[in-house]
Formats: sequence, C-alpha cells, structure tokens
Amino acid sequence: MQQASTAQPSAARALPFYTNGMRVGLLGGSFNPPHAAHRAISQFALKRLQLDRVWWLLTPGNPLKNHDGLRALAERAEAAQRVADDPRIDISCLEAVIGTRYTIDTIIQLRRRVAGVHFVWIMGADNLAQFHRWKDWRRIASDVPIAVIDRPPQSFRALAAPAAQALARYRLPENQATRLADQQAPAWVFLTGMKSKLSSTGLRNPDGSWRTA
Repeated sequence: MQQASTAQPSAARALPFYTNGMRVGLLGGSFNPPHAAHRAISQFALKRLQLDRVWWLLTPGNPLKNHDGLRALAERAEAAQRVADDPRIDISCLEAVIGTRYTIDTIIQLRRRVAGVHFVWIMGADNLAQFHRWKDWRRIASDVPIAVIDRPPQSFRALAAPAAQALARYRLPENQATRLADQQAPAWVFLTGMKSKLSSTGLRNPDGSWRTA
C-alpha cells in the first residue's frame, strides 16, 4: 500500500495561478475530509457570483475546532485535489506557508501579495452563525466582500446571529450577487438554492478515518 505523503506543502503550492483583475472566491476550511459538497459550493459560487476561480484554503487547524482526528495537511491537500475535479478550483496551503491559522492573517497576506485580484470570501450559513467568534471578524468584513451560502436548517440562526445583524446594512440583494466581487467591503450577500447537507464531520468515523461521500 502506498504511504500517504507527510511532507509539508511548499511555497510553490501557497498561491495558485492568478492574473490582475481576476475574480477569485476563497473557501477556507480544514477539508477533513474534502467532499462533494465543497465542490458543489464552489461551482455554485462560480456561477452565482460570476467568479473566474475558487481557491480552497486548507488550514493547518481551525482555532475554533477540536483537532483530534485531523489528518496531515499534505494528505488533505492531495485528497482535495482529487475531489475538486474542476480546472477552476485550486488548492492552496498558504496558511501553513505563512504560519497562521487565522483568516484575518490570510487575508492580510493575500492583500499584500495579490493586490490586483478581486477576492470574495465564501462561507456557509453555519459559519455566519459563529462569525462573531472569529478573530478580528469586523476587520475581515471590512477587508473582503463575503458570500454566505445557505445551509438549511441554519438559515434563521445565521441571519439572526450577531455578525449578520451588525452587517445588515451592507447586505446586497441576492439578485445583485454578480456585483459582489467588484464591491468595496464591507459587502455581503446571502445565496439560497444550495441544498447539499454533506459535512466533513458527518464523513469522519470515530477513529478519524474518512468515509466516502
């Protein structure tokens, strides 16, 4: 049996290909494991937001989650590459290269390194519900437009959460979602119509092994 790679991702894998003016969605997470819903969310965002690419930003470890059963980053990156299966979806291990686990640090680095790209942060409604717990969440919202993908039954909880309420005046109507990447932050949109209920948690066995989506 072939051994899974345990090598750390290189700097070459930190930033995918880009050109100035490109519209890029950023989907961050542990991807433990990556699954079909990650791909579906990305393809949904590509279409609804009229993006050129989506970058999957694999975190070394989410500060808000238990790391028990977290697979090696290189293993998750290899699995993500297989699952993505779309030339418009790129896999990035930027956070491991720059040595951070926090979204705000990632965004600051991207702004410095990739100033000519129009970024949109993509999150599920479940993340919006706890967004107020993220480090410097107000600065994140001020630095990058945000697209929230509805994940029933999280809709009401997410839209009633502190962050959604605080940012309510910056919310775009859903029928203007294609404008989001060109908007100056803070700006966000809540996108409905994505119904997959798959989750990485649901695809992990108690021993940390992965089930097939």
